Amino acid sequence: MIMHEMGIAQQLVNIAIDSIPDDIENPKVDKVSLKIGRLASVVEHSLTFCFEIITKDTPLENARLVIESICVTVRCIDCKNEWEVEGPVFKCPFCEDGHVEMLTGREIEITSLELAE
Repeated sequence: MIMHEMGIAQQLVNIAIDSIPDDIENPKVDKVSLKIGRLASVVEHSLTFCFEIITKDTPLENARLVIESICVTVRCIDCKNEWEVEGPVFKCPFCEDGHVEMLTGREIEITSLELAE
């Protein structure tokens, strides 16, 4: 399982480094904020551990990783109602149909990058 988080951490580091403006000399990142959906299959402490390993000797070394967990929300295709899914059942609580589309819950995104002064 940790290999999954290692790959995600590597991609996050690549994206973060590419986002640092070129005109900053010796940049140092203080904090990286993420949104991770509950169905993204990411173990937060494993991701944090991998992030710490991968960021060694980079501008992100010692940066704090702040993770916001995003709930699973879906929309019924038939009646158009939206709701937050609490359990394993994706059946519409309004019309009882199971034909739904996922709106949130699988995302992994960097929401902000803070540079140290």
